[in-house]
Amino acid sequence: MDAVAKIMGIPFPKLTMDQTLQMLSDVVERDGSGLFHVVTGNPEIVMSCQQDTQLRSIIDEAGLLTADGIGIVMVSRMKGGHLPERVTGCDLLFKLLEAGNRKKWSFYLLGADEATSARAAEVIRQTYPNVSIVGRHHGFFSQEEEARIVEDIRSKAPDFLITALGAPRAERWIHKYKSSLNAKIAIGVGGSLDIVAGKVKRAPQIWQRLHAEWLFRLINQPSRWRRQLILPRFAVRALLYRER
Repeated sequence: MDAVAKIMGIPFPKLTMDQTLQMLSDVVERDGSGLFHVVTGNPEIVMSCQQDTQLRSIIDEAGLLTADGIGIVMVSRMKGGHLPERVTGCDLLFKLLEAGNRKKWSFYLLGADEATSARAAEVIRQTYPNVSIVGRHHGFFSQEEEARIVEDIRSKAPDFLITALGAPRAERWIHKYKSSLNAKIAIGVGGSLDIVAGKVKRAPQIWQRLHAEWLFRLINQPSRWRRQLILPRFAVRALLYRER
């Protein structure tokens, strides 16, 4: 059986959440291996990669690509790829915090607005007392501020750089500075800090089990409707795409 399932030419490893966590735990335990870039691949990223060669190169160079969203998993199964389950940035972040609380991992938070960033750090410290939040910065920084932010991350040397800048901005930012960040693992988590901070409500478990989390978000955040339009277009194009 192939170790990957291709979606529009992009290879997604067939990893469960538990296998992903084990892989990242092993990376943290290694010394001197350079930054390990985790990309949470959703339909928007897959579609963008069809036209954006730079983004596709970033994906190809990443240490790990996860299936962020039920759309990726369902298309893979309909085409015989059989990805085992989705591994979203939000779910992965919470799992990493749980593991980090046991293993005393350190995190740096980059992204969201200042109030959300501060609240997310506070919630993490209260909920996961053995996790170290070694630094944070909101995501509305100027180009002139970037060098100072990169230096701050470098000096703090976190186990995990959690980047909530939205896709594909987070992926481009991590790739641009990957040789300077001095983090063991960097991962883009979309709007997950909003959920950690309680600014945005996560879909209840029943919605998640029904694979309707996207609908819950749309009902609660109607402004997302333009973004959701990509989902049916992705499904049609991905199903018709002839994998090589």
